[in-house]
Amino acid sequence: MHMDEAELRRTRSLNAPSPIQQFGPCGRIMKNSAMVMTIQDPASQRLTWYKPPLTVLVIKKVRDSSVLPPFVQLVTWLIEEKRMVVFVEASVLEDPALARDPRFEGVRDRLQTFRDGTDDLQDRIDFIVCLGGDGTLLYASLLFQQSVPPVMAFHLGSLGFLTPFEFDNFQEQVTNVLEGHAALTLRSRLRCIIMRKGEENKEAKPPTNLLVLNEVVVDRGPSPYLSNIDLFIDGKHVTSVQGDGLIVSTPTGSTAYAVAAGASMIHPSVPAIMITPICPHSLSFRPIVVPAGVELKISVSPDSRNTSWVSFDGRNRQELFHGDSLRVTTSIYPVPSICAADQITDWFDSLAECLHWNVRKKQKHLDELSDLTHSSSNDTLDSLDRDS
Repeated sequence: MHMDEAELRRTRSLNAPSPIQQFGPCGRIMKNSAMVMTIQDPASQRLTWYKPPLTVLVIKKVRDSSVLPPFVQLVTWLIEEKRMVVFVEASVLEDPALARDPRFEGVRDRLQTFRDGTDDLQDRIDFIVCLGGDGTLLYASLLFQQSVPPVMAFHLGSLGFLTPFEFDNFQEQVTNVLEGHAALTLRSRLRCIIMRKGEENKEAKPPTNLLVLNEVVVDRGPSPYLSNIDLFIDGKHVTSVQGDGLIVSTPTGSTAYAVAAGASMIHPSVPAIMITPICPHSLSFRPIVVPAGVELKISVSPDSRNTSWVSFDGRNRQELFHGDSLRVTTSIYPVPSICAADQITDWFDSLAECLHWNVRKKQKHLDELSDLTHSSSNDTLDSLDRDS
């Protein structure tokens, strides 16, 4: 088989729910305009700019003095060398340590600012740069509850699952991205809506309508009793959760809370929703993976002794009362995360670096053991001779 034919077959099989739409003389997949998503060939997911990006949002890790020198260096370079409009959170400029930095004086007044919860950044930002740990990318996701600009994340924090770039040669790497030379990982998010009792026909008001990048967690909160949570998928009751709670996560979140609770790790490009029980009081309750298009409904069981609590990417924690329900499905707005190398290399590097996945001492080569085996056999024969 020629390489062109192999590539064509691979791309075709990955770009549709099924490689062939017709089965035998009569059977075929019914046309559906509401198709949630198709699986794309990862190699085809590359960044393209419709026009040169002009505005960049720089998000830095808070309360970490080690991030300040790279932050000053980056924003100065973006303004003076790349002639870009740079946005930062207003609280960044209020940092006393930053105010004392003489190198920052030259660019301080040239920065645009915003305040979280007050100013809307939608359609104002072309490009995002994160400096810090994984929390900076989660924060970027929180700021954009609809379409998200491409995100380039530098590893300056404690974890690096979502931050693949090293800062040493940032000028070259940012220039490559601005020129459109970059692979993307489209990280799906979950759309979460809390429906309060008596509000079944209307959506609750923000902040109970949220997009999360990692997971939504339903747990028993401060109660000493087991949680008793009903789980519905596409309107069908599938099970009740008796334990500490339930994690509903994206593939990106599979390496966060979910993996600590016993779930598998799933590549972020896989279109799926993961359902992981937290300490279930059942030996047979295993984590499951369901298609990305389904809608989950989670509610406190009517006969539950206590209420439940819900949090979204570790934020907006609130109580779920009897009669309330949480609706969860895959959002149409993913987070386009820029790869340092490519989708596969970045992910496996992060598994090795952050979780030490499959790290163990290697077994010795057989030749190295032959002498030991030989001497052991001789010792046994010698001892037999002596005994006789």
